Amino acid sequence: MSEVRRLDVERVVRFYETLSPERLAHIGNVYAPDARFKDPFNDVQGLAAIEAVFRHMFRQVQEPRFCVTSRLAVGHDAWLEWEFHFRFRRWRETEIQLVRGATRLELSPEGHVLVHRDYWDTGEELFARLPVMGALVRFLQRRLSAPGPQG
Repeated sequence: MSEVRRLDVERVVRFYETLSPERLAHIGNVYAPDARFKDPFNDVQGLAAIEAVFRHMFRQVQEPRFCVTSRLAVGHDAWLEWEFHFRFRRWRETEIQLVRGATRLELSPEGHVLVHRDYWDTGEELFARLPVMGALVRFLQRRLSAPGPQG
């Protein structure tokens, strides 16, 4: 990866690893004005819409924190593998939750994010941990998984 690309990717990683409601005011330093953001729950375009997604996250969970565990950049594309740590709000359970996922970024020649696409398994990483829905998800996982070699 070229030095410019490495610096661009590191700037994005630093933004995510230090994300806070206050830092959202600087989202235009990372994303292009007409950037697209897509994850399992959102598909939005533009800085205001992307900022709204993150503001919603801060309202829904406590202590959200991203940790980028690996990165790869080729040309104008970058892939980030990450862990998202958080606590559910308004739940009796207060233990820290962990979601693992990956993000594909398409960067402009100036180093701003044009496309941000998150990939993570909502069933395994989120729904299986919810009280009622979790039991259903775990049941379906057992029913749909292939039997082992003895099976």
